[in-house]
Amino acid sequence: MLSRSERRPVLERAVAVATASWRARALATVPSNLKNPAWLAAQAEELAAESGLKARVWDEKRLADEGFGGILAVGAASATPPRLVRLDYSPRRAGRRTPTVVLVGKGITFDSGGLSIKPGEAMASMKRDMTGAAVVLSTMAALAAVECPVRVVGLLACAENAVSGTSMRPGDVIRHWGGRTSEVTNTDAEGRLVMADALAYAVAEIGPAAILDVATLTGAMKLALGQRTGGFFATDDALAASLTASGQAAGEPLWRMPLWAGYEDRLSSPVADADNAAGGPGAITAALFLQHFVGSTPWAHLDIASVGDSPSDSHEWTVGPTGFGVRALLDWLGGDDPLAGVGA
Repeated sequence: MLSRSERRPVLERAVAVATASWRARALATVPSNLKNPAWLAAQAEELAAESGLKARVWDEKRLADEGFGGILAVGAASATPPRLVRLDYSPRRAGRRTPTVVLVGKGITFDSGGLSIKPGEAMASMKRDMTGAAVVLSTMAALAAVECPVRVVGLLACAENAVSGTSMRPGDVIRHWGGRTSEVTNTDAEGRLVMADALAYAVAEIGPAAILDVATLTGAMKLALGQRTGGFFATDDALAASLTASGQAAGEPLWRMPLWAGYEDRLSSPVADADNAAGGPGAITAALFLQHFVGSTPWAHLDIASVGDSPSDSHEWTVGPTGFGVRALLDWLGGDDPLAGVGA
């Protein structure tokens, strides 16, 4: 039996992980008349100061100056402009050879669907379409508590997908950070547009050993897996195995989906590098769209649309936001060697 002094670190770690999961749920619950992109960025800055993270925020001018065309296009219709947030964590013993992991979170603070507007009942929960960003932010704030041994950079791509005279339109062509272009054929496939900018920036400017994104991205994932299992795609088997094991250990089961190149032709566009809404199978074509922005960097894409909300009280979850992904990510990043075998 462990002594009291031996039990304390275990308890403190458990409390930190539980608090992080609660925080992601709380952020997803805030109504969108309060939770706009600037508000979410301010929450990130405040939490960074409390947690010893470095924080940087791109406002709409800096986003335009630096070419973040996807984030700007999605946020163009809103009275509250978009933001990109960068958070940096370094372990206490970090050195020149300490590798870096990047986490990217989808931060759509409300999703009307844009001009491809959602039906009314489908909008009721869209204050929660920033759950991916909430998961990344909450994970970042708890990295020191779980003694994460690698550098981690969190990127929150934040915008409101609204409707106005400045809305992006079906048929528009947008240029992402780094130059790749997308034809917008469905303005409700907006999450991949903001995340594409962040992924391209991360690979080119940060050069991580691995990159992982988290998003409530496709209804197709919910159809495939129901609402108790999260789906993910990965380009690296070791990374996939680690995430699967951590999901199991943390009580957040993850199922690896096929990133099958046979559907790649569905992304083709006559006027751009890709169509943003390539059609079914929707979860796979969305992942294939994002894969173009990560190059050869080992990458995993967590589509938590299936598990971002709990439809009923179940074990530790109550009806509503679950914060799904925080515990799995902290189990992975809090391990002795999160990148074991990755990229080999």
